[in-house]
Amino acid sequence: MIKLALFARLEAKPGKEAEVAQFLHAALAMANDEPTTPIWFALRLGPSTFGVFDAFHDEAGRQTHLTGPIAQALMSKGAELFSQPPSIEPIEVLGLKNKG
Repeated sequence: MIKLALFARLEAKPGKEAEVAQFLHAALAMANDEPTTPIWFALRLGPSTFGVFDAFHDEAGRQTHLTGPIAQALMSKGAELFSQPPSIEPIEVLGLKNKG
């Protein structure tokens, strides 16, 4: 059962919105390679505000993701793409419907 999640809010620097969108689109391939990350969404919340929501079966999966390639790429591109450091919030999943 999916029990835990993360939500990251990303604010693009002015003029970097398209690059942030491209970065998140490319991150999907990395997410697909993470067996401990069964749910992953890249989101556009507004003109310059983006987000990532991902969910995990357990804390080990969440920690693996936090130290994995997406997190590393996010942090390495931070100063270039984002107007402030990403806000990353741990979340407890209380219910889930997934009917693809």
